[in-house]
Amino acid sequence: MAFPTPKAAGKIVLTSMALAVAGAFPGTFASAHAAGQDASRDDVQQVVVTAQKRAQTMVDVPQSMSVVGGDALEKHQATGFADYLKLVPSLQLVQETPGAGRLAVRGIDTGGVASTVAVYLDETPFGSSSGLANGAILAGDFDTFDLARVEVLRGPQGALYGASSLGGLIKFVTNAPDFDGFAMRARFGAASVDGGGVSYRTNLVVNTPISETLAARASLSYQKEPGFIDSIGTAGSDIARDINKSKNYGGRASLLYKPHKDFDLRLSAVAQNIATDAPGVVESDPDTLDSLYGRLTQSQFVPQMRDIHYRVFNGTANWNLGSASLTSATSYSTQKQYLREDVTFNIRPIIEANFGMSPDLFMGQELEVKKFTQELRLSSNGGGRVDWLAGLYYTDEDANLAQRYHPLVAGTMTPQDGLPLLADIGLGSNYREVAAFANTTIHLTPVYDLDIGGRYSHNKQDARQVGDGALAGGPADNSAESSEGVFTYATSIKRKFSERTAVYARAAKGFRPGGPNVLPPDVPEGTPTTYGSDSVMSYEAGLKTQSQDGRWSLDLSAFHIKWKDIQLLAVVNNFGVNTNGIGATADGAEFTATYRPLRGLRLSGNAVWSNARLDDATETIVGGFKGDRLPFSPRYTAALMADYRWTIGDTTPAFAGASVRRMSGQYGAFNYDYRVANGRQREVPSYNVVDAYAGLELGNWTVEVFGKNLGNSDGRLSTGVVIANGGLVNPNGAIGTGVIAPRTIGFTLTREY
Repeated sequence: MAFPTPKAAGKIVLTSMALAVAGAFPGTFASAHAAGQDASRDDVQQVVVTAQKRAQTMVDVPQSMSVVGGDALEKHQATGFADYLKLVPSLQLVQETPGAGRLAVRGIDTGGVASTVAVYLDETPFGSSSGLANGAILAGDFDTFDLARVEVLRGPQGALYGASSLGGLIKFVTNAPDFDGFAMRARFGAASVDGGGVSYRTNLVVNTPISETLAARASLSYQKEPGFIDSIGTAGSDIARDINKSKNYGGRASLLYKPHKDFDLRLSAVAQNIATDAPGVVESDPDTLDSLYGRLTQSQFVPQMRDIHYRVFNGTANWNLGSASLTSATSYSTQKQYLREDVTFNIRPIIEANFGMSPDLFMGQELEVKKFTQELRLSSNGGGRVDWLAGLYYTDEDANLAQRYHPLVAGTMTPQDGLPLLADIGLGSNYREVAAFANTTIHLTPVYDLDIGGRYSHNKQDARQVGDGALAGGPADNSAESSEGVFTYATSIKRKFSERTAVYARAAKGFRPGGPNVLPPDVPEGTPTTYGSDSVMSYEAGLKTQSQDGRWSLDLSAFHIKWKDIQLLAVVNNFGVNTNGIGATADGAEFTATYRPLRGLRLSGNAVWSNARLDDATETIVGGFKGDRLPFSPRYTAALMADYRWTIGDTTPAFAGASVRRMSGQYGAFNYDYRVANGRQREVPSYNVVDAYAGLELGNWTVEVFGKNLGNSDGRLSTGVVIANGGLVNPNGAIGTGVIAPRTIGFTLTREY
């Protein structure tokens, strides 16, 4: 049995043309063996997605979204968020190291403590919902091998998904076990990274029916990336090469029990580890952001590391009750992070001034988030004047965050004696939420649909912080709690001209939970002990159309977003707290288009223009001024892609593809001092990224060569700060900037059994 084009839950088939409609790269074919049976066939089947918690075709979803199929992810060697930004309009990533990234959709981000984009793995919401567990920078970056697809919903999703989806939603959909027969697929690849070494990747997936009612599927992945950043001894730092090596490894297992056509139960488990050494940050000129010292460097005094562990367990049951279907989804997930961060250059001057010693120092951090969720929903089975869905949701999330400063004998990993405890701080928190939601689609006429949905969420949070140390202000034991209820909604109207063409207008509200500020018990009156939720109100209109023969498709949308009560850091009565303050406005337009001028050739493109800016000035500690563009919200992005598929002789399918992505200039993180000195925020230069691939299908073997970032662009993904705790973070006044990976050229071999 060959692996067919990816399938979801036994009912959804994603085809090459379907992905073109979704705005993803159009060169998405069945697997080598299956596609090789008919290389000339053009399939124009429409995509069916589940991001709105029911099966719908793309044209029936009255909002802007993209779908990237599993085969497209493999063709592009896309193993994480950074690899498929070009496939998804308006999706941005601010990242310094694998597994630690901040996601933004349509520019909705100001660098706050909680995420603005929700991440789901099938039915499991992943990551922290609160602002107390680094949720903003630890979005679940799941391995993409053996995925059915990635669905991206743009705009607030508060009506169906609730907390922390005010910017949008990313949903990873895994392949379910298949009853059709035994199948196995293995893949091995290697690549050379400019300025570094060789990367390796290997994958294996096995699917097998166990009985007529039971089937299993399991996959394993291992990826090792070389470093490409050196420490060259600047200001007495280490001399070491390729200090930012990383590994990404793990697996998924799934069991599907289907005793009859009206009931199925799927149990799944995911384990994934992302281990990195130094972050992918280079020392750059604070004005131009050009790399200093003629190469990609970072001053390492203490070897750094970050290990992130994902564990996700889910049980989802579906009952067909006739006129309606009942779904129960139970999940338990953990996210653990172990971090060693070099703070020598920043903290050493303080230690010298106060204790007369010059040690190396690192901050050790441990974070663990445990999350239990239960969702029950009942939905109509369609066919009537009204389609409806109603559900209940509960989550209980515990988080523990511990930080400690460790002094070391300079140039070694030996603890430095003779110093007092510098800082040892622990923050424990609990987030509980209950919610009820409902959605209904009223078919007003054969061509007009009205969609109305709402959700009421109530969360309760409590936190306790304990700590001690000379740099922590001495011993402390402080507690805080908060409680909040929020109603979000969405409504849209759609006019359908045919099964493949529709226009829509949508208004929707999303929110991000507030929370407690952990403060000493004797704080001055007026110091905020809690901060409230922030919210967005989005207005969107769009067109989705596809020709009947599937030769072309077009997806257009325009949006206007008002962001209120943004959660930002402030200083009140000399205490750093989270508060609600200013607002922001985002306006923009997006399009994706595909065209097939001849059999086997697919052309596509997508582009976004946006203007996301502050409505007023932030606190000085944040550094934003009225009218400033939001951080890492480019004025425009554009991508052009081409894919060609043909047959050599009568028996050997071949394929090739190329893409170019243009990222316009944008602004980095808010910085008050830079803004005052220069009259603008720090500018991040524009850049281009060119990728290409080609391959042959030789029976059950597929051979592919690829190149990523062929022009060796040094695009920037993040900007750090220049001044912190009274000292320069990097030698010579440099700023640390996250960079995209250099030119990578490699190959993969895939074998199907």
